[in-house]
Amino acid sequence: MKADKEKIARLLKTARGQIDGLLKMVEDDRYCIDISNQLSATQAILQKVNNEIIQSHLKSCVKDSFERGSEEDKDEKIEEIVKLLDKLSK
Repeated sequence: MKADKEKIARLLKTARGQIDGLLKMVEDDRYCIDISNQLSATQAILQKVNNEIIQSHLKSCVKDSFERGSEEDKDEKIEEIVKLLDKLSK
């Protein structure tokens, strides 16, 4: 992985803290909308992490494949991105 590992780790630790907070909110029988808002904030952080990793992948692995890789490797990278976009669009 070529992404900024410190940044990714920091974001994931923040998300983990938010998930711990969500568990406590559920256990404490907090107001549904408050839980939903916190859940949305956690999802936004995880989406940001995913975007960072995908962007890094495109700038390093995919770029390298297109500069130095075989046609088979290029096709494989394209297929990976197509599958990923399909997952993200659902």
